[in-house]
Amino acid sequence: MGKTFTWALDAETGVYKSHALSGELLKLAALQFKIVPFTKKITKFGKKMGDTITMPYYKPVAEPTTAELTEDIRIPIDQLTMGHYAITIKEWGRGAEYTSLAEDLSMLSPNDGAQKVLKDQMNLCMDKAAAEAFTGTNAKICFIPTSLTGGTMDTDGTPSTTALCNLTKDHLGVIRDYLANDIHTPAYDGDHYIGLFATKALRGLKNDRVIQAFHQYLQKGDLLYKSEVGMVESIRLVEINHESAFSNGVGSGSVLGEGVVFGEDAVGRIEIEYPELRAQPNFQGDFGRRKAVAWYGKVAFDVMFQSATDRECRIIKVGSL
Repeated sequence: MGKTFTWALDAETGVYKSHALSGELLKLAALQFKIVPFTKKITKFGKKMGDTITMPYYKPVAEPTTAELTEDIRIPIDQLTMGHYAITIKEWGRGAEYTSLAEDLSMLSPNDGAQKVLKDQMNLCMDKAAAEAFTGTNAKICFIPTSLTGGTMDTDGTPSTTALCNLTKDHLGVIRDYLANDIHTPAYDGDHYIGLFATKALRGLKNDRVIQAFHQYLQKGDLLYKSEVGMVESIRLVEINHESAFSNGVGSGSVLGEGVVFGEDAVGRIEIEYPELRAQPNFQGDFGRRKAVAWYGKVAFDVMFQSATDRECRIIKVGSL
């Protein structure tokens, strides 16, 4: 059972510990909700549809040496095949409990305070869950920087090499070209890919002054993403200062900040109920003396194309053993 917020006394005579309070509750800094918006909601899933959605697709057919025909030869026939991936729903939730006495005596509402801190917690948990999908083993390709200009590509979902340096412009060039030319990943937005990176990963790029400013690539009416810092090598860069989502120190001497670069349809999201706050005015009975607020939802995130194959893979992770 969790801990209950109570209104405690500091003496038998009943002098309350909180003798005077300001009229306004101080607010702690909340980390912003940044990663979930880059997941794609799969709309064909909802209540009473089981716990898993299967996503089929047609595999590409090979490009022939030539498709030229001659008069006496029939048209060659290629075999059409299908593949599929799946996402399974999960339950999420957390709560806070307080007593009706605390609510009656306190000038500052425990109910309002619980809702505020739980909403922040909910957003952080959902961002972390989305990040775990982007960086998990179902995302098969990982780039590990081993020099200032290059690195190692792993294609089994798990880095097998230790990173030796932080992110550079040359690394992003290697990643962009691999996405565009080797695995033919469609861009996320127009001609651009998206890069979500921990603060340390972007520091070297900022110090080297290689990041393009917004006005150099955005047109009037274009969307600026939250915490977007600019663009390098056709990759729009977004800073993630949530270390449990993207580590700010991996590799040799914690030299590298984690991140991902991706195109369209990278991570999917299924929902029955996206997490929301719920109040329980008579938590565990006792005639309304105990109350609680919780957030709860049914949602899941996972890579949509769990493959390193050309024209399927949509994500390259940047990390280390």
